Amino acid sequence: MRRVHVVVRGVVQGVGYRQSLRVVAEREGACGWVRNLPDGSVEAEIEGPPPVVERVLDWMLDGPPAARVAARDVAEREPTGESGFRVRAT
Repeated sequence: MRRVHVVVRGVVQGVGYRQSLRVVAEREGACGWVRNLPDGSVEAEIEGPPPVVERVLDWMLDGPPAARVAARDVAEREPTGESGFRVRAT
């Protein structure tokens, strides 16, 4: 399994990026969480088999032109501050 912490910089809330990411992650069978940040960016953690995580990251990198995606592998943790929601593999 691979777990990646992702921050998508740029104002992406207005284009439904968070919801779109959730749909893609669920479709690919990834789990994790995603939330909006006050500055308009999006933070997420995606977990799953490496090919699944790579497909979700590829989608994120092709997102809105203003978005800048930074991803790094991390140990398990939960969101703090604003509440997030879980995306679970089915």
